[in-house]
Amino acid sequence: MTTHTFTELTHQRAFMRMWFARLFGTTGNQMLMVAVGWQMYDLTGSAWDLGLVGLYQFLPALLLTLVAGHVVDRVHRGRIVAACFAAQSLVALVLIVATQGWAVPDHAQWASRELLLGMSVLLGVARAFQMPAQQALTPVLVPPAMLARAMAFSSGGNQTAVIVGPALGGLIFVAGAAAVYAVCALLFVTGSVLMARIRYEHVPPPREPVSLRTLLAGAEFVWRQKAVLGAVTLDLFAVLLGGATALLPMFAKDILHVGPWGLGLLRSAPAAGAVLVAMLLTRWPLTRRAGHTMLSAVALYGLCMIVFGISTSFLLSLAVLAISGAADMVSVVVRQTLVQLETPDDMRGRVSAVNSVFIGASNQLGEFESGASAALLGPLGSVVAGGIGTLLVAALWFKWFPALAHRDRLAP
Repeated sequence: MTTHTFTELTHQRAFMRMWFARLFGTTGNQMLMVAVGWQMYDLTGSAWDLGLVGLYQFLPALLLTLVAGHVVDRVHRGRIVAACFAAQSLVALVLIVATQGWAVPDHAQWASRELLLGMSVLLGVARAFQMPAQQALTPVLVPPAMLARAMAFSSGGNQTAVIVGPALGGLIFVAGAAAVYAVCALLFVTGSVLMARIRYEHVPPPREPVSLRTLLAGAEFVWRQKAVLGAVTLDLFAVLLGGATALLPMFAKDILHVGPWGLGLLRSAPAAGAVLVAMLLTRWPLTRRAGHTMLSAVALYGLCMIVFGISTSFLLSLAVLAISGAADMVSVVVRQTLVQLETPDDMRGRVSAVNSVFIGASNQLGEFESGASAALLGPLGSVVAGGIGTLLVAALWFKWFPALAHRDRLAP
């Protein structure tokens, strides 16, 4: 066996370890969020507190962006993700103890609103380092020509976890919150062990003093590379305007007249479409007209949101949500592959940290935007206006970012 073949096999094994670790970790996180959200609402009965759980996870990612990116560019990325999974397993263990009341004499539950919010902050800190490390890890495990397939395969696994995690968490919650937290801890520990076993040739960059310039290097790189800037900002504005996830309960109850079962199907439809397209892109990756295809997919996503907003048919709504998830997956794979290929390895941590903030902001602020606009325009007006806004974004990005729009091949 040649050295080249041995190295290739080693990287393939490392990539599959990372894939399974991400699958376990994402499933654990989705289950954890179901349990924390349910327990918070059971304790306080406040929709505001449910919103705070998400906000308290997002703020650390925003505040620690520069530091996280700097660390990811200097430390073995697999070990960073392993440590983040281990931290999340400790959070799950604390919640088990609090829910069971094992640390107090009368075994009374001492889980409280403040504890759940504090644990949300710790989860946010862990994910602030985990997300850029995960994004920057894939390109060092696969050759550039295979990166698009690897991104599609990884995204498909992630979407599978998004589908399975909440459903599994809901089923296990029948046995109590502590049972969910126990399974989450097991999943996180498994993911941590797999990540810790990943091996690749990590060459630390030359040591230089930590300064504002080195911390801001990722943001400066994104600003200078217009194709990268267009790719990372596209997700922010498209999802910010076109997202409808926060309003699905209103559509399910008041417009489509279906119960919780219908809401569950509506929430899973985009992920189902995304998984299907991820499988297709893994088998047949995009080879030409990448930029045009990505922007066209964003336009299709906006069109789906318009149809969903005016639809009164449950089956039609399910279909267009699945198509929107499929279109979004095309955009995600092209965008993430392009960003990683255009970024030098010693900058990938800092650039991925900036990208992670844009992704988090689009999801969190998108839910806020949907709620605020629905209060003014109603759910139908909010979703239709958002879909039109997404179409406008796709058209403007064609004009403002020609290097992105006319990108042909992703990899040389």
